[in-house]
Amino acid sequence: MDWLGQMLGLPQSFVFSGTGGGVIQGTTCEAILCTLVAARDQMLAKVGRENMGKLVFYGSDQTHCALLKAAKVAGLECKNFRAIKTMRSTAFQLSAESLRTTIRLDVEAGLIPAFLCATIGTTSTTAVDPIRSLSEVTKEYGMWIHVDAAYAGSACICPEYRHFIDGVENVNSFSFNAHKWFFTTLDCCCLWVKDPGALTKSLSSSAEYLKNNASDSKQVVDYKDWQITLSRRFRSMKLWLVLRSYGVENLRNFLRSHVKMAKRFQQLVESDNRFEVVVPRNFAMVCFRVLPTSLKKEPNGCKIESGNIEAKLIDQEYANDFNRNLLETVNASGKVFMTHTIVEGIYVIRVAVGATLTEDKHVIKAWKVVQETVDGMLATI
Repeated sequence: MDWLGQMLGLPQSFVFSGTGGGVIQGTTCEAILCTLVAARDQMLAKVGRENMGKLVFYGSDQTHCALLKAAKVAGLECKNFRAIKTMRSTAFQLSAESLRTTIRLDVEAGLIPAFLCATIGTTSTTAVDPIRSLSEVTKEYGMWIHVDAAYAGSACICPEYRHFIDGVENVNSFSFNAHKWFFTTLDCCCLWVKDPGALTKSLSSSAEYLKNNASDSKQVVDYKDWQITLSRRFRSMKLWLVLRSYGVENLRNFLRSHVKMAKRFQQLVESDNRFEVVVPRNFAMVCFRVLPTSLKKEPNGCKIESGNIEAKLIDQEYANDFNRNLLETVNASGKVFMTHTIVEGIYVIRVAVGATLTEDKHVIKAWKVVQETVDGMLATI
C-alpha cells in the first residue's frame, strides 16, 4: 500500500511510513461504508450519540449510489443525504459554493454536517470534483471528507494527471479500485486513511479467541479492525504481481495509451457533424450521442425552432429514443460493447478504453460500427 501510495504521490500522512496507512478492501462500497462509520462515530463523540438522527452526509447528484447504501447500513437517516445538483455547463463538478450553501441551510435547521464524498471520475461521465476547494468548506465544519477515485485514481500515477487529486492532503480518506483500470482482477479496492485510529476505533473487535501477541504488541497491522469482516482474502498478492510484473513506467504507458485511444475516438466523433461529445473527456471514456438536429423527422409535426420549448422537449425525447436504439443495435451486433447513462435528461452513449489488449484498430472499428449503424437507422426515417 505504501508503494502504491508513493506512485500516486499521496502525502506521508496517508502511508505507513508516515502517520497513516492503507488497506485493501473488496469494493468501493466497503471503503465508503467503513469511512462513513468512522466519520459517524467521530462526530457523535463530539455531539453525543443522541444526535445521530441529525447527522447529514453530502455528495453530488453524480455521486455513486454506494454512499446512500452505506448510510442505510450505518443507520443514518436517508432523508439526511444531500445530493447536490451539478450542471452540464460546469462538466457536472460539485461546486464548493453549492456545498457551502447547502451546509449552511442544514446548520440553520439545527442539523449536523458530518461527511462528504467527493469523486474523481464519476461513474456517469468521469467528472472530477475539485478536492481543494471542497476540503476548505468541510474544514470549516469539522467534517470528514472521503475521495472516491474508484475509476480514475489509477490515472493519477501519471504525473500529467496527478493534478486531478490536488488537495488530497486535506482529506481524511482516499480510495481507488485496482480492479477497474489497474489490470487487477476483482475484487481489489485500495483505501488509505489519514488517521487509522479513527477507523479501528469504530471497527475493532476484541474477543478473547482473537487475541494474539503479534497484534497486541503492534508488530503487525491487524486488518480485521480496518474492515467489516474478520477474515479476508489474500488480495495483496494479485496487486503485488501487477506492480512487479509491469513496473511503474509500463503501467503509466498502458494508461497513457488508453487515454490516447479514447482521444482518438473523441476526434472521430467530432469529425462527424451528426454527433456530439456531450461532456469533456477527462480520461479514457468518451460520452457521445447523435444530435437531435441530425434526425430529419419532425416528431408530431412540431417544427423545431429556437424558443419553442415544447418542440425542443419533444426533439430531446425523440433523440433519446434514437440513441437508445442505436446502443442496443450496436451491442446486439456482437462486434463491440458500449454502455449508457442519462445526464440532464440526455441519453448518452459511453465508450471506455481500459483492456490490456485494446489497440487503436479496435477503436477505429468500434467507430465504424457506430457510423454504419447510424447510416442504416437514418435511412429508415
